[in-house]
Amino acid sequence: MRNHLRVLRAEAGWSQAELARRLGVSRQTVNAVETGKYDPSLPLAFALARAFGRRIEDLFDDDGGGGAPTGLREGA
Repeated sequence: MRNHLRVLRAEAGWSQAELARRLGVSRQTVNAVETGKYDPSLPLAFALARAFGRRIEDLFDDDGGGGAPTGLREGA
């Protein structure tokens, strides 16, 4: 899953440590999410969205890894 966290964080003027402090996680967690080594839990994804005043969909992109199960796809 790709994300736009590094760009949004830079636009906000926050270091990884500052974002981590705001989220209550470690700087290493922020780094791992930014670099795509770790997909955040749903609660962390919501916290990230709130921190940036965005929707989760604005922060993360599906990288073509399959998407929603067939029964949940729009128009299915």
